Amino acid sequence: MNFAFVFPGQGSQSVGMMGAYGESAVIRQAFTEASDALGEDLWQMVLEGPAEVLAQTVNTQPLMLTAGVAVYREWIARGGVVPALVAGHSLGEYSALVAAGSLELTEAVRLVRLRAQAMQEAVPQGEGAMAALLGLDEDAAIEACAEAAQGDVVSAANLNSPGQIVIAGSKAAVERAITVAKARGAKRAVLLPVSAPFHCALMKPAAERLSVRLAEIELKTPAIPVLNNVDVAVEDRPERIKDALVRQAYSPVRWIETVREIARRGSTHLFECGPGKVLAGMTKRIEGSLQGGAIADAASLEEILKTTGGV
Repeated sequence: MNFAFVFPGQGSQSVGMMGAYGESAVIRQAFTEASDALGEDLWQMVLEGPAEVLAQTVNTQPLMLTAGVAVYREWIARGGVVPALVAGHSLGEYSALVAAGSLELTEAVRLVRLRAQAMQEAVPQGEGAMAALLGLDEDAAIEACAEAAQGDVVSAANLNSPGQIVIAGSKAAVERAITVAKARGAKRAVLLPVSAPFHCALMKPAAERLSVRLAEIELKTPAIPVLNNVDVAVEDRPERIKDALVRQAYSPVRWIETVREIARRGSTHLFECGPGKVLAGMTKRIEGSLQGGAIADAASLEEILKTTGGV
């Protein structure tokens, strides 16, 4: 079986989410490594919350990175087959790079903490916004943004699935885009409760800070092909991987194309590796030829191990 793993990003976190996988020394070790790297107890944070703490970008990013890597390590420890391809939604791309052996977990968790801080500080609180446009196709969403911009920044940020596009930019422009989108036939267009306008041009100052930090980090050639968000391409040269990560911060997450490319490259199954089932749900709406599901708990891990021929 030719299958791919995809790793979730922000939005899939929940208090106690790792409890679904039962007692696992492998998972706990991953959290210990990440906690030691940050000097902060991530396991206690995810165990007890509260939800408001988990939702803070500076916490969400290292937590979800570690969670995805921890579940992948458990998969391998249980005799799971190495996937033919990996990818991740936004932050999840960092989990994919760790799983592929390109980036060390301890380095990655410090990197995404900086990424989160840089994104949070790039735009003053309250000046940026994101909104979900439902029932509007990609072209119509882009046209709505162009009409609403009026000299401000507003653009497609997450191209999640057909009829589910997230936009980001200055708050006034996003609010105008909501009005335009509704006039163009969107079933729903609503502001999202986020702390910063991710994946738009307002994130360029954050990308610059990320670039400086990435220049200091050693990346290895991935042992598994990693399909990136920004170009929907596989890169094996560390410098090109770094460049793609920098541009990812202020560019749209091209998830529809990513999932279709996974199928085009020969995968018949796609499995979400980590807490939640958001990406697995999107897959069904994007590419009907792909089968799969989510390794969202101990039972699904066991079932998918059997499906893929694991021990």
